[in-house]
Amino acid sequence: MNNIIRKAIDLIKSIDEISIISHTSPDGDNVGSILAMGLALKQMGKRIKIIKTDIIPSDYLFLQHVDMIQEYDEKDIELLIVLDCSDIDRLGKLKDIVSKSKNTINIDHHISNTAFADYNIVDSKAAATGEIIYLFLNQMGIEIDEEIATCIYTAISTDTGSFLYESVTDTTHEIAAELLRKGIDKNKIILNLYQSRSMERTNLFIDCLSSFKTYHNNKIATVMVTQDMLKKANAQMEDTEGIISFVKDTKGVEVACLLKENSEGIIKASLRSKEYIDVAKICSEFSGGGHIRAAGCSINENIETAEKLIVQKLIDMW
Repeated sequence: MNNIIRKAIDLIKSIDEISIISHTSPDGDNVGSILAMGLALKQMGKRIKIIKTDIIPSDYLFLQHVDMIQEYDEKDIELLIVLDCSDIDRLGKLKDIVSKSKNTINIDHHISNTAFADYNIVDSKAAATGEIIYLFLNQMGIEIDEEIATCIYTAISTDTGSFLYESVTDTTHEIAAELLRKGIDKNKIILNLYQSRSMERTNLFIDCLSSFKTYHNNKIATVMVTQDMLKKANAQMEDTEGIISFVKDTKGVEVACLLKENSEGIIKASLRSKEYIDVAKICSEFSGGGHIRAAGCSINENIETAEKLIVQKLIDMW
C-alpha cells in the first residue's frame, strides 16, 4: 500500500490540472472528502475541478467553498481522483469518466471496492474516506488548515454516526482530536449536521414511521419512504437522513432496513446492523455492497416486493 501511495503522490505532483469526483446521492463523507482534497490540491498550486454527480444536500451547504463543486464540462481529464466510491456504477451517468481519463486514483474505505483505477488506495478498516484523506494529505506534506480540517471532520463525523459506529477506532479519535486542534468550529458543524432538521424532514419522518414493521421476533425492522410520502411532506430524498438510525436504535432490533422509492420506481435499500449480521453480504445478493454494519443496494421491484426479498434474505442468514 505504501508503494501505491508514493506513486499516487508522485503522479499528483507531476500533473497541473486535476479533477475530483465522488458518488451520486452525496453524503457527508462524499462532500467533505472531495472538498478537503480540492482545497489541499489548490494549496499546492494545482488547477482543480470538482465534478458534481448529483444535487448537494442542504445539510452540507454550510461548508466553505462548496461552490467549487461544478457540473462536468466534458473536457479531457489528465488525472481523475475518485473518492468514497466502491465501483464506477456509483458515479451514475458519469461512470464512463473513469475510462476516459488518462490517469486515475481511487481512494475509498468500502470493503466492496472493485479497485477500478490505476492506483487504488483502499482501506476497509478506516471509519470513513475522510480518515484516509487526512492521512494521505499528511503524507503529501499538506498543511491542514481550519477549512480543510472542517471538511474532514464533517466527513468522519457523518460516516460514523457522530462517532458511534463499530468502525470507529483509536485512530479515528486521534484524527478527530488533531482536527479540533486546527481551530474548527465544532459547535457550528454539529448545529448544521444534527440540529437543523427542517419541518419538511420532520413531517416525512413522522409519516414514514407509519410503515414501521418488525420481523423475526423483532430482530428485523423495516420502514418505507415512497414518492407519495415525499410529495405529502414537500420533502426531498435527502430528507430521509436519520430515519434508519432511529429504527436501528430500537431495543431488540439487530438489523434496520430503509426502503426508498426513487422517481423512476427503483427501490434503494439501506441496511444497518448492530452486532452480528453482515449486511454487506445481504446487499451483495442484490448487486450492492458497503460495510459489515452499513450497506445498500437497488432493487427493480415495487417497494412491498423489495421488502419481502430483503427480509427473507435476512431470515435465511440467521
